[in-house]
Amino acid sequence: MNQRDRRGEIGELAVKLLEACRGRGIMLATAESCTGGLIAGALTDFAGSSDVVERGFVTYSNEAKHEMLGVPEALIARHGAVSEPVARAMAEGAVARSRASLSIAVTGVAGPGGGSAEKPVGLVHVAVARQDRPTRHLECRFGDIGRVAIREATIVEALRLALEAAAG
Repeated sequence: MNQRDRRGEIGELAVKLLEACRGRGIMLATAESCTGGLIAGALTDFAGSSDVVERGFVTYSNEAKHEMLGVPEALIARHGAVSEPVARAMAEGAVARSRASLSIAVTGVAGPGGGSAEKPVGLVHVAVARQDRPTRHLECRFGDIGRVAIREATIVEALRLALEAAAG
């Protein structure tokens, strides 16, 4: 998929998610690391999104994950920031520390550096928390397709997972 197609897909998914949340009276928060606020940006590209998007947390550092979202430092030390447990804790923390009942969280290695054999460039963990429901998780391995492409692919997968959670 080329960059123009992916950007169109992001917009379509964002609109669908906003409509699904609006129709169910759901407020939404984002907790972003590797996307640096791009998910919140995709959602707020559309007029009227303020009736759905409650807030966005950009938690690029481990300290921010702990301070803003309440992710335990021991969890980050044990599993690393790019991990399923941390993504889940970010999503749950975003719901707990906002007025939203649904949150999207992402943490990953967007590159071009920073990867390892265990956690290569292109590894991203997405989590979606919804009040009174189990937190959902998706591990994505996009490969080293470039920083912009990894971040855009992450946004697509995050919006898809959130749309499923909002609808279900």
